[in-house]
Amino acid sequence: MADRSVRPTRFAALYSFCWDHMSTAVKAVSIQTFVAGLRQFPEAAFDQVDMVRQFLEDTPVSADSLAPYLNWDRQHYTRNLIDRTHLYELMAICWEVGQASSVHNHRDQNCWMAVPIGRLHVENFHLVHQDLQKGRCQLEPSNTVEMNISHPCAVDPADPVHRVVNPRAFNQRAVSLHVYSRPFDTCVVYSPEQGTCGEIKLHFNTEYGKPK
Repeated sequence: MADRSVRPTRFAALYSFCWDHMSTAVKAVSIQTFVAGLRQFPEAAFDQVDMVRQFLEDTPVSADSLAPYLNWDRQHYTRNLIDRTHLYELMAICWEVGQASSVHNHRDQNCWMAVPIGRLHVENFHLVHQDLQKGRCQLEPSNTVEMNISHPCAVDPADPVHRVVNPRAFNQRAVSLHVYSRPFDTCVVYSPEQGTCGEIKLHFNTEYGKPK
């Protein structure tokens, strides 16, 4: 079995990086600086949620630096890959006013989200029952939280089913940054109203700032 212990020297370097950017509550960093910090995390950091969530909170990203990765579509939100390693993938998702994702899970992977532009709602659900072979499920709404530049969040690994919404009442575009670990290319989507579910293939609209 691989040794996933985190050595003190790596922690020292990691926390030194985070400490250097504690002032980012008032000064955002570039997406390049954010990626450099994310790449310093050891493998063990991606197996629990607290360290990466704290990094997102302490290291907000400058909206201007995201410009090469933003792609808008009036019909559907867009998924835009920024960085990928064997441990994680980082993407920017662009939301026009009123757009929302399907209710979905993350294939037992961890997920962290930050919102450098605008604000969004995350509507969480409790999965009571799922039978993928029959395409049937039962969901119960649990809670709704707001994400904005000061309030990133992590998906609860024990109750990961949710959807992201840019409510019309907010009346502004939004961009969310998503860190997924490990990378995955399928997920299960749910219809709470009809009690149905099924697996779908995921795709990117752009990769590293270039159209697919």
